[in-house]
Amino acid sequence: MTMTTGNLFIITAASGAGKTSLIKALLAKDAHLKLSISHTTRKPRPSEVDGLDYHFVDDAAFLKTLGEAQFLESALVHDARYGTSQAAVEAPLAAGFDVILEIDWQGAEQVRRLYPKAVSIFVLPPSIEALERRLTGRGQDSAEVIAKRVAAARTEMRHVGEFDYVTINDDFDEALQDISAIIRAQRLVGSAQMQRYASLIQTLT
Repeated sequence: MTMTTGNLFIITAASGAGKTSLIKALLAKDAHLKLSISHTTRKPRPSEVDGLDYHFVDDAAFLKTLGEAQFLESALVHDARYGTSQAAVEAPLAAGFDVILEIDWQGAEQVRRLYPKAVSIFVLPPSIEALERRLTGRGQDSAEVIAKRVAAARTEMRHVGEFDYVTINDDFDEALQDISAIIRAQRLVGSAQMQRYASLIQTLT
């Protein structure tokens, strides 16, 4: 079995659609998947850990990395900067791992230009009401902030047509199965399998 370069998966959703929980569940059951940890200038939420959820940096450090062209993509979302380190994506891909990027539609657009073979997945909430409930349930934001986030979510969701796959996170387990199926199917693409099992295919044919 020959090692092939890993697949790059982009997972995008509006804030509150549940993509972070889905990604955590995917990583827990699939050792061949790696999550690229983004850099951000926003403050950590109470449950978040630096270096595990995000690399939390200040504006000056972010802009320095950006100026050195070390980000694969970067975007300004909800008044905070987000960026994906190019090295952090390329190293695991080269080692044969599949990499997940948890980024917004702007970042997805930038990554697709650099990696046209990246597979993009958009996660939608079942309704605006469900989105509002999830954002309110976090208990971290004022009604004004939640209203702003819902408006931003609508704008984000207008880009759903730019993605390869779409799943609705109404039933968590079903959405998780959907994304797992996309990842599995991508791993079985003929050209990659021909390369991966070159010696077996030679003996069979």
